[in-house]
Amino acid sequence: MINNFEEYLTVENIFLFSNWGVIPFWLLLLFFPNSPFTRFLVHSILIPLLLGIAYIFIVYQIFLNDNFLDGFGLYLGIENLYAVFSDENFLLIFWLHFLSLSLFVGAWIARDSTRYSIPRILTALSLIITYFTGPLGIFLYWVIRIFFAKKISLNE
Repeated sequence: MINNFEEYLTVENIFLFSNWGVIPFWLLLLFFPNSPFTRFLVHSILIPLLLGIAYIFIVYQIFLNDNFLDGFGLYLGIENLYAVFSDENFLLIFWLHFLSLSLFVGAWIARDSTRYSIPRILTALSLIITYFTGPLGIFLYWVIRIFFAKKISLNE
């Protein structure tokens, strides 16, 4: 039975499940940011834990394929980064990394916007941009936050 389960855990299936799997949580942040259900699911460790399990599984697959140390080559130059990303296992690891961190930041934006009473339409705009582009959405939220917090703070 476990062998059948491992056959299902292909890079493509993990990619699709992860991509589609985070969308309900982003929708909760957009439409029900303050509900207890959202706080339980999105603001908890649940989603990073599930993405982390997928991450560990892919690292294990890389380790079994004896190319674990190849991943460290990405720090040596852009050509090495390109070579690392040509391996779908490494590419999936970085995609899981991005999904996890962007959802974490989205949850922080939702909580922080409540603290400063930022209108939901501005928060929603920041969340959508964060979902698609990460750092650009964080920057937009920071600019919006300056006006509602009435101060510029570079740290939290």
